Amino acid sequence: MDPSFEAFETRLSANAREIETLLETLLSATVLDDEIGRPEQLRSAMHYAVLNGGKRLRPFLVVETAALLGGDGKAASRVGAALECVHCYSLVHDDLPAMDDDDLRRGKPTVHIAFNEATAILVGDSLLTYAFDIIASPETTLPEADRLALVLALARAAGIGGMAGGQALDLAAERQQPDEQGITTLQAMKTGALIRFACEAGAIIAGASLADRKRLRRFGERIGLAFQLADDILDLTSDAATMGKATGKDVGRGKGTLVAMHGLAWAEATLAEQVREAEALLAPYGKRGAVLTEAARFVAHRKS
Repeated sequence: MDPSFEAFETRLSANAREIETLLETLLSATVLDDEIGRPEQLRSAMHYAVLNGGKRLRPFLVVETAALLGGDGKAASRVGAALECVHCYSLVHDDLPAMDDDDLRRGKPTVHIAFNEATAILVGDSLLTYAFDIIASPETTLPEADRLALVLALARAAGIGGMAGGQALDLAAERQQPDEQGITTLQAMKTGALIRFACEAGAIIAGASLADRKRLRRFGERIGLAFQLADDILDLTSDAATMGKATGKDVGRGKGTLVAMHGLAWAEATLAEQVREAEALLAPYGKRGAVLTEAARFVAHRKS
């Protein structure tokens, strides 16, 4: 095995364990200052939604981009945990009958199946809100201006101009198939916005220069595109047992994807191009960027 990839896998696994330990604490029954209570059914369902497996790639990108630029590791972990709450909220709501109507997520019953639809809606609402609580809290030991910048950047990535807007476009695509630019915009919003935030957040945490922040933002855009292309390829070529969720649904619903539009050969070539561009963006950091370079390759070549 390539030593750089081995180092990446080791750090990805270690970071996942650290983030999960932090999320266990954040989602415990302990009532925080100014909270009135934590209803057990809702808290249990939130715990189920967040701590049910997953690679924790988005928190990993926050932690590693912060480390690349000398940022505070503890603060980066808390921001990564907040981002994972947003990501998991999006999965819970995306699985609902009114959205993608899925019964399986990461090989387990989705939240509305394991609990009920009303609880699943409240889980999403609570996880989204809690993400901003985590970042804004004094326990995230960053200057107030940096915490504010992170809150604003995450709000823009998650809201109408980012992920939620992308989900709306995705639903509309079931009624009228978008053109190529429409598909690209949809995917950049629904999938790419949170990945772009993960990489930019590391630069904010590190108090890096505007040039570094823009460079890592572009890096996040490249791997966000790669992630979605890889996802669409897997939806066509993999199976539910490997993916831990239903596959082939986009084709079944008549949704347009760039893979369906241009074919697998084009998608694989474009995927490789996105990885090359991501690697080029990291070149100024030399060997310090090796783990993030492997992350870009992992995004493109993952199996689930």
